[in-house]
Amino acid sequence: MPRSVLEAIKMGIWDFEPPEIEFDQFDASDAMPGSKEKLIALAERAERGLPLWHRLDRDDMEAPPTRLCRKPR
Repeated sequence: MPRSVLEAIKMGIWDFEPPEIEFDQFDASDAMPGSKEKLIALAERAERGLPLWHRLDRDDMEAPPTRLCRKPR
């Protein structure tokens, strides 16, 4: 059984749906949308089998951070 979408694709499983993961189980990213840091955070999430998006991710390039977020692992 694949752990992530990337593993599923490598195995030829095109309709894989990862298990639901609560937002408190992984960190939000304060990286600006479209930045290299944001792309790295998304890639790390994909590799770990996590959802790409966190509801507390920064979603505005103009707005300053409104909360403290730990860096992606």
